[in-house]
Amino acid sequence: MKKLALVTLLAAAAAAAPAYATEGGVGHAITGLQATSYSGLIPPTPGWTFNVSYAYYNGSISASRQIPLTGGGTSLGLRGSFDLLNFTGLYIWNTKSTSWNFASVFTLPIAYVDASAGLQVGPFSARKTDNDTGLYDATFAPVVASHHFSQTSHISLSLYITAPTGNYEKGQLANPSLNVWVFSPTVGYTQLFQQGSLEWSTTTAVDFYTRNSATDYQNGSVFRIDSLLVKRLPSGWGLGAVGGWIYQLENDSGPTADRLNGFKGHAISIGPMVNYLKKWQGGQVEFSLRWTHEFDVKNRLAGNPAMLSATISL
Repeated sequence: MKKLALVTLLAAAAAAAPAYATEGGVGHAITGLQATSYSGLIPPTPGWTFNVSYAYYNGSISASRQIPLTGGGTSLGLRGSFDLLNFTGLYIWNTKSTSWNFASVFTLPIAYVDASAGLQVGPFSARKTDNDTGLYDATFAPVVASHHFSQTSHISLSLYITAPTGNYEKGQLANPSLNVWVFSPTVGYTQLFQQGSLEWSTTTAVDFYTRNSATDYQNGSVFRIDSLLVKRLPSGWGLGAVGGWIYQLENDSGPTADRLNGFKGHAISIGPMVNYLKKWQGGQVEFSLRWTHEFDVKNRLAGNPAMLSATISL
């Protein structure tokens, strides 16, 4: 197996929503953006792989619903958008095993957040807007272990950890941080068909949140599964589809969540993706573009996530 482009990088690079946690109607992950090419496969060739990705998301919840805000309090409806730029590095360890390979990964994100919420004070209502730019919460996986059942079937096991490294201010509507730690045990699986030109990869995880000490809000654990199917052509182009399902396993808890009956949510998304791979002696780069549409959404922002990424293997 030669070094492949995307490996598990996007599992760290895309698992982020900078404006809002479940506390704000989105969560640590956005449907469809965690689907990762070769998510089950760490190749045996040691060395570095780097990824730069740009994600854009614009979504809203109807003004007929009360929404818990990350900065504290609630709003009547919420509209938010963010631009997220991720810089990710993955190092593949030098191992002699033919059935197992290991890597470590770290993602440093920068976010622009824009939010608009409806506020109600007695008989009066108003609309508040806010925006902010800054470092978002960093994500890392000390060890990603990949087992090769065969040349075409692979599984990976990892624990991704997101730390509250971004700026956070209680009472601020747009925060480029969740102000919580998130622990995400993750399983990736990759199956290759047609001499490796047809790929099916799936990433499954559960996100466990710590309590937001500033607002006394505890997000419930969230199950997510993201999958892609892509056909790579001899020309270097690849065409496929990508989708995701997010389902909150537990109610949120705390004074605000209790007033909102736990604010338990779910969402599904699906859409197309296109890749382009360019190789040279000693390395390669793969560009990937995806767009998905969210539907069957409850207690989460609903929108159309999109992401463009470039992954370089050296």
